[in-house]
Amino acid sequence: MFSFDIKANRLQGESVTFEPSPNHSGEFPSGAPDTIVIHFTAGSSLSSSVSVMTNPANKVSAHICIGRQGEVVQMVPFNHIAWHAGRSEWQGREQLNRFSIGIELDNAGELTPNGNGAYLSWFNNAYSGDDVFRGVHRNQHSTSYWHAYTEAQIQATFSLCQVLCQHYPINTIVGHEEIAPGRKIDPGPAFPLDKLRHRLLGIDPVSLPVAEVQTPAIATEAIVTSTSLNVRAGPGTHHEKVAEPLTKGTPVTVVKQRNGWAQVRFETTGWVSTRYLQKLD
Repeated sequence: MFSFDIKANRLQGESVTFEPSPNHSGEFPSGAPDTIVIHFTAGSSLSSSVSVMTNPANKVSAHICIGRQGEVVQMVPFNHIAWHAGRSEWQGREQLNRFSIGIELDNAGELTPNGNGAYLSWFNNAYSGDDVFRGVHRNQHSTSYWHAYTEAQIQATFSLCQVLCQHYPINTIVGHEEIAPGRKIDPGPAFPLDKLRHRLLGIDPVSLPVAEVQTPAIATEAIVTSTSLNVRAGPGTHHEKVAEPLTKGTPVTVVKQRNGWAQVRFETTGWVSTRYLQKLD
């Protein structure tokens, strides 16, 4: 669990460091920041992304970057405008840099399967299936592959957003993909954005688009192909585990599917990755 505090617009905590970026404007106007924008870095590491955002030649920045182990680097004080949102609009307001705190998560973004069991980033790093989230992006209609966030990253992000809501008049949490659709795809379907909004702001999750309606409608039989398959409360690694892992060869009934996950029935009911199921004829 991560414990944060804010003093003089700087984040305090055991895992927090400060590396100032020159890439920022003046202070927020009165009543701001009232929005949090979640991003992924689409980079290879925390240090490389921080290096980019603290280089004056790049003219980009964010207030915070969160690493794979939950470590946090702050680059811009929370009372100053960082350069993370670019051309953006949300509920009638444009240029959201003027109102928002930008949080970047160290994550490679969308991945491409190479046909040999690995998944490649745009910068040609290879990731194994254990590091991949298969799902449908909220602005797209077909299944795609994404670098999975770690539990530590998600926990650190939730804790950070909670303390930001306590210190600033935050009433909106959005993804970059929502304020710049067609131009940006971060943080992508691997990040539990709707869950974050619901927990901190009481906003109900967005209804699933037609492309994400669960299938099949008729239950089918399958067996587990993994030596140890985690069973979760919902379709995603951010959901808690609800049963002991299933072992290879365990028969299950597939009730429904969503975004690369299947709700299965055995002694109980839970969600598992469809990558490790083999349907029976």
